[in-house]
Amino acid sequence: MNLSFIPSTQTPSSRPEHPCLISMRSGETPVFARRMGAKVVRLAACVLLASSTLCIAQTATPPTTPPTHQAQPWKSIPLPPLRAFKPVETTRIELANGVTLFLEEDHELPFIGGFIRIRGGSRDEPSDKVGLVSLYGDAWRTSGSTQATGDVLDDTLAAKAASIETEGGSAATGVSWSSFATDFDSVFNSTLDLLLHPAFQQAKLDLAKRSEISDILRRNDDASSIASREAVEIAYGKTNPYGRESEIATVSAVTLDDLRAWHDKTVVGSNLIVGVIGDFDAKVMEQKLRAAFDPIPRGTKLITAKIDFTEPTPGIYFANKGDVDQSNIYMVGLGTEEDNPDFYALSVMNQVFSGGFGSRVVQNVRTRLGLAYNVGGSFGAAYDHPGLFAIGLGTKSTSTVPATKATLDEIARLRTEPPTEDELRRAKDALLNSFIFRYDSRQKVLDEQVTLAVYGYPSDFLERYRTGIEHVTSADVARVAQKYVQPEKLAIIVVGNAPEIQPPLSGLGKVITLDTTIPGAPKTALSLVNKP
Repeated sequence: MNLSFIPSTQTPSSRPEHPCLISMRSGETPVFARRMGAKVVRLAACVLLASSTLCIAQTATPPTTPPTHQAQPWKSIPLPPLRAFKPVETTRIELANGVTLFLEEDHELPFIGGFIRIRGGSRDEPSDKVGLVSLYGDAWRTSGSTQATGDVLDDTLAAKAASIETEGGSAATGVSWSSFATDFDSVFNSTLDLLLHPAFQQAKLDLAKRSEISDILRRNDDASSIASREAVEIAYGKTNPYGRESEIATVSAVTLDDLRAWHDKTVVGSNLIVGVIGDFDAKVMEQKLRAAFDPIPRGTKLITAKIDFTEPTPGIYFANKGDVDQSNIYMVGLGTEEDNPDFYALSVMNQVFSGGFGSRVVQNVRTRLGLAYNVGGSFGAAYDHPGLFAIGLGTKSTSTVPATKATLDEIARLRTEPPTEDELRRAKDALLNSFIFRYDSRQKVLDEQVTLAVYGYPSDFLERYRTGIEHVTSADVARVAQKYVQPEKLAIIVVGNAPEIQPPLSGLGKVITLDTTIPGAPKTALSLVNKP
């Protein structure tokens, strides 16, 4: 069972807003196709409830002759081979000023939607103003343009059942729109006006700040949120762009001039990728988009500064939460990137380890030993930086230590016990049979093609996936497990009720107490939230 703590999957498909920790991917998809968050890899702290068990009442008289063999006729059903996977071709057009256009006709419904993806996100914001990009994404739309305020735009769009939204993410910002095909021209013109002539307002920035600070002040309310946040920070590092958190001081430091400067820096031709899908003629749409985007200056393409990654320091990290009776546990280390040749073998390894109720960690830790409500994890991969190798579980306080030990044993078993023939077959079948559903619409194909272009992956990356998985052997899984899986190097994060954790965490090793204090938080939190 793979836990999705951001959208997660072990195929080159979904993402991300928020990268979930337990994910084979933590890269970003197009801003508005996948609704990116402020960080490419932030756990959304989604804990799955344990499946209910159906209790069957026994009859008073047991059968006199229990069956010795149960027929399994379904095993004789012939399974046809999978068809060749060939996604719908997306029209790609490069303009002279660096703008890239992607067009996808879809005449099923009379709608047209699109997005403008702009390179540059929270990983590129200054360390003393973490939160800038999130505030920018919020205040941009609510402020509106020089031609129409955000409030006026709301009323205009509501009358047409249309939408225009802006957002800021870890690797990009952007604007998206959606409308009936008959309203495309007017809605797209409003979108273009918002892109080229924003009118950032102080009142809207203040409103976005209050919302952000309110979230910061409440971030210790939920134990699972604490655990996921601390896990990412420890794995990547407190100052790493993928591990750092916005704080009251960094949010308060952002000004209107910062928003304007960010916009002017990033909204240039070489940073823009435009995707449009819907009920239109591609040649006509191309002419409209050329007329709209050709005049934009090429500018300087934003290149993310080199980011250094180091493995987290192994240890037992603990945060006390006295009002809970269970523990949230993560075991984390650095993962890899999707262009790693071992990506396919790692995907199969992940499926064997926690890919469903029949996987090793679920069967042994949850079902056989009964030590966890939920458990799962994977060796994660992202597009242009290491994902996370992460395992998460939830258990009652008194099972914290035995559940952690049992999970570590299962991680170690990946190194010592290659998958059986049956495990390998089931893992590969699960990956291949589910893969097609990641691209069963033109919208999903467009999203992924844009993402591949953004990160410089070959356009046939999706087609390669099936062949890559099919060629994985048990020996390949054993090899990557030996190469990448090192349980002793993982950092273990536990959030729970200290007095109730018996046996104590010291049985796992030296315990490091985490400081979850919120810097700058006033005694009366409401006073800061309401401060103009």
